Amino acid sequence: MTRIDNFYEVADKSNYYLGMISQVNRSFSVIQIENLSLFSYRKLRSDILAPNTINFYVLIDSSNGLFFGEIFQSKVPNTDSVHEMLTNGQQEKIFPEISIDILGYIPLGEKYFKLNGTNTVGITDKVYIANEKAVELFIKSIEVNPDKEKQLSSFANLAFSSQSYPITLQPKTLFNRHMMTIGTTNSGKSTSALSILDKLINDKVRTLIIDPTGEYSDSFTDEEVDKYILGIDAFLPLSQISMNQWSILFETNDGTQPAVLAEAIRSLRYQFKNKNDEVYKKVGKCVTQVEDEFSTLTDEDKDFKLELLSAQIAVETTKQDNKGNYVADTFNFNVNQYLIQKVNYKLDNSSLINFFTSGGKSLIDIINQFSSGKTKKSLYIDISQIGTTDGIGGMIIDLISNYLVNLRIDSIVPFVIFIDEVHRYTRGISNEGFTFYTGLNSIAREGRKKGIFLFLTTQNPNDVDKILLGQVGTLLIHRLTSPDELKSIQNHLSSQELTQIRKLNTGEAILTSINLLKDINLKIEKTSRTHHNNTPSLWGKDNTLKNNLKM
Repeated sequence: MTRIDNFYEVADKSNYYLGMISQVNRSFSVIQIENLSLFSYRKLRSDILAPNTINFYVLIDSSNGLFFGEIFQSKVPNTDSVHEMLTNGQQEKIFPEISIDILGYIPLGEKYFKLNGTNTVGITDKVYIANEKAVELFIKSIEVNPDKEKQLSSFANLAFSSQSYPITLQPKTLFNRHMMTIGTTNSGKSTSALSILDKLINDKVRTLIIDPTGEYSDSFTDEEVDKYILGIDAFLPLSQISMNQWSILFETNDGTQPAVLAEAIRSLRYQFKNKNDEVYKKVGKCVTQVEDEFSTLTDEDKDFKLELLSAQIAVETTKQDNKGNYVADTFNFNVNQYLIQKVNYKLDNSSLINFFTSGGKSLIDIINQFSSGKTKKSLYIDISQIGTTDGIGGMIIDLISNYLVNLRIDSIVPFVIFIDEVHRYTRGISNEGFTFYTGLNSIAREGRKKGIFLFLTTQNPNDVDKILLGQVGTLLIHRLTSPDELKSIQNHLSSQELTQIRKLNTGEAILTSINLLKDINLKIEKTSRTHHNNTPSLWGKDNTLKNNLKM
């Protein structure tokens, strides 16, 4: 049975005493302090006590259990007599009041704190400053299902405390409803992500890291993760790419471009099937003849020569005359020039052709080997050598996500997928406005029951698909300043916490989750792992502007 005396040494208990409950209502309670001298700063054993401020924790001894609360307001009567006593050093005659939020309680006979519900403290209940033992038990009790699985190593400390209280949580608490880290530039979001990844890797939690920009290329050793660089030691046949993913890759942006792109690829598939190294020209041919030729294509005929794609788009600009024959269409040719330019730009400024045509280990085989548990190590996929555009990253992420979500549940050993700046790779454009890629949305909805859990980061939650954001059950929120950004997460936080979000320092965050009894204010512990995300300085080592113009 957990009682107040389980937390304090007999000789110390009186030193933690503050006063009694003097007022109780539904939203908060008030403590009448015995005298102002009890507010003085002091240190007892390993506890530093500074109850004269807010954001301090207290323990309340009640007839129906122990209550745990947080101070949010401290005050002394504003009277002439109080001022006179302060001047004369008569602190023992001044009686402050503090207001507290009740965060939880331990019913008689139980060992963990829980939400207090309709249970509340009573008038004259004695109040004590919470010591290290009490705070640690509360932290341990924060999870909805404590002791269900082994906890991760600590990646943060409890904020708003003079003591260092490491936060250790179960992987299930963080990830079983997917997790997203949110914060503006320089808020500490990347530091948080890397610190959590550090604990996942060190604690042998299987993690798939998909890195479109190469920022994490030096963060993990070969002994910790299996590393593959797409286009160098990992490749992908053209036949593995769906039409939707081709549209993502080339960022088609209106109603006609996807159709033109699909038709051009179909023409090239026919040419490849017939071992023809040139583009397929429809001008001068009957429409029925063309369709008869294309009808010979099967689901297996998906390969084509990517380097011919822009030329094929150019000759696809045709129309039918009144005799059912294809003729050149000058108007559509001009319309399709933008698509041709985008295809040429992507192919000229990336290693896509090499990625699709070279030999080596198949990306799909790599993903399959990892997801099935044939390798015990985590997996790191570097996309940056192909190209760092959002379209390339989005295509690869969508391809991997769709492949994983279609695997049978009995072929998957549970793991976490990490994607940094996810908003860059989950949104496309159509003639109807913004549309979103399907892969991650499918994992968000269906992956959890298969043992696939998402760990995502973003600068702005407004840029993330509402379907994807709605499936995220755990948010680690760093500083946000825009009203629109705050509005998108307002359902996850109290009005008081929304105000705090604007004021958070770098490295501070609020952790909110459906798997936690209460939101937690955290100070993130920075890891020593390398991360290539530093913003270049305009100043050189000698404090002169880089690339100074010659006078």
